[in-house]
Amino acid sequence: MVDPWKILKFPYITEKSIGLVEKENKIVFIVDRKANKKQIKEAFEKVFEVKVEKVNTLIDFKGRKKAFIKLKPEFKAIDVAVKLGIM
Repeated sequence: MVDPWKILKFPYITEKSIGLVEKENKIVFIVDRKANKKQIKEAFEKVFEVKVEKVNTLIDFKGRKKAFIKLKPEFKAIDVAVKLGIM
């Protein structure tokens, strides 16, 4: 298994991404451009010991890959955000 921190680079923190944590149980991460959704999901689950429902990705105008990671309802994105020191 690849080091999960090679895939997950860092949390993407903006007002909008904090809103997603609260409203939609999602966390936004900047990830390796070569990583696919399955790898992102596995890395995130391994690091934060949560279950991921869905991963959406996009490449932003700066060429970074953003992953919108939606957690399963029994896990709270806010708890992960607190662990990361975002909130």
